[in-house]
Amino acid sequence: MKRLASGAVVVLLAVALGGCRGSDAETEESGIKTDVGVTSEPCPEAVNKDKGCIYLGILSDLTEGPFRALAVPITDAQKAFWKRVNTNGGIGDYEVDVTKYIRDNKYNPQVTNQVYQEIKPNILALAQTLGSPTTAAILPDMKSNNVVGSPAAWTSAYAFEDVIIESGANYCIESMNALDYANEVYQPKKVMAVHLAGDYGDDAAAGAKLASEKLGFEFANVKTDSGTDKQAGAIGAILSQQPDVVILTTGPADAAAVIGGAAARGFKGRFIGTSPTWNPALLQSPAGPALTALYEQSGPWGSWGTDSPGHKAMRDALPGKTPSDGYTSGWVWSYPMKAALEKANANGDLTRAGVLAAVKQLNSVDYEGMLPTGAGNYAGGASGTFRQTQISKVDAAAPTGVTPVRPLFEGPTAKAFTLDKPCFEQL
Repeated sequence: MKRLASGAVVVLLAVALGGCRGSDAETEESGIKTDVGVTSEPCPEAVNKDKGCIYLGILSDLTEGPFRALAVPITDAQKAFWKRVNTNGGIGDYEVDVTKYIRDNKYNPQVTNQVYQEIKPNILALAQTLGSPTTAAILPDMKSNNVVGSPAAWTSAYAFEDVIIESGANYCIESMNALDYANEVYQPKKVMAVHLAGDYGDDAAAGAKLASEKLGFEFANVKTDSGTDKQAGAIGAILSQQPDVVILTTGPADAAAVIGGAAARGFKGRFIGTSPTWNPALLQSPAGPALTALYEQSGPWGSWGTDSPGHKAMRDALPGKTPSDGYTSGWVWSYPMKAALEKANANGDLTRAGVLAAVKQLNSVDYEGMLPTGAGNYAGGASGTFRQTQISKVDAAAPTGVTPVRPLFEGPTAKAFTLDKPCFEQL
């Protein structure tokens, strides 16, 4: 594919029009405008070498952070998702590469900014930016450079950021739905949020606080640090205050330490963990019996074994993999980027600004049934926020260790809630 530099076109026009200056964008023979992260040369692992390449970056917790057990399958699922897209024809005259610019962010904001700066000159957008505090570290730069990103996170702040194309309900809404469920099933009087600090834990805790106020529960807020050896304070707070329900927002290993430690000392209340808290490998840990007895999992969509066209496509694309909802999440998170690239291509503008403009035109995304119609309303801003989550129980026989007890639903607290600022600002 040949390109005509916009500047060259402007030089020709300047003779007749009295002169003006072009941009850094280029225009393909087909009329598609491009700039950063799009080449006329094929992708390194191209299916069709006659097509150009769109490069997307991935920033994930791949080696030593608290979410590495989820981040590796998230990333593998995204590679499989885009391989399927490329096999099915790609995005117009382009295929998509998500492997060349994968970087380990170690779930560390400073490292995230460092590796983001390394790949930024070569990518059109981010197929994945894992973590709320880590994404916050690069968000100002993403906004100033029109770098759209799919977050591997669910903070409510994303409802107010045009460059972020989140999927599923945020942590705040997730906690509200969890407590509406708990109110119906367990009739609690005392609720506690045990959580990591930052946009992740604080957002879920804020949702629990707001729901507790609405539902008339006594509420306690307990922050904890990441690390299985740092949960004594959280366990002590649970044992001393004896909440009926604990909304738990940590990494999986920390969750096992808290639940196992509290249960070993006689606690018999309920735990509901927000989505990144679970890992089926926990059932093989010493905390397995306590998790089976006391734990339920809230989540933004159906798990690995769910019957939907999207879930089936995911499973078909990942043969032989041990089921993990890291794969499920990575697959789901890829649909909005696909929709944005398709819309930008249809608009004739695959520049960064063009992709952002396309995002603002999306009032729904086709998740192939993994989320219902109406999810992915980025044109609607905060008012278009998706508000359904599900509750699952521990089930060792299920592919990912949990099975739904309440499929996707929107509780009355979440339905009535006005999201006019990030929830964590109200904690």
